[in-house]
Amino acid sequence: MKLVEPTLEERIVPDVPERLIGDKAYDSDRLDKSLMQNFGTEMIAPNRAKRSQTQDGRPLRRYVRRWKIERLFAWLFNFRRLVVRYEYHAENFQGLLHLGAAIILLRYL
Repeated sequence: MKLVEPTLEERIVPDVPERLIGDKAYDSDRLDKSLMQNFGTEMIAPNRAKRSQTQDGRPLRRYVRRWKIERLFAWLFNFRRLVVRYEYHAENFQGLLHLGAAIILLRYL
């Protein structure tokens, strides 16, 4: 939770995301307010077990589709060079990431 704001500040793309989806660890009023004030980003996270309901079910429908991203990372971790990060330079690592994504795409066409 402490690295959400630094990650958004160091983003590669120019636009800040409108919504950010996280798991139960990101359920915090302080984080919600901070992201809304500083970045204008809505945090979507399910409530922890001992916490009262802070949001209705409509935004949480987006959380349900989070499995697609997690599945992509699981597929990318089948490539050992990406898991171990043998590449020292970020450009080489990004190139291997693109290559892995292209191989995954070609397998499922």
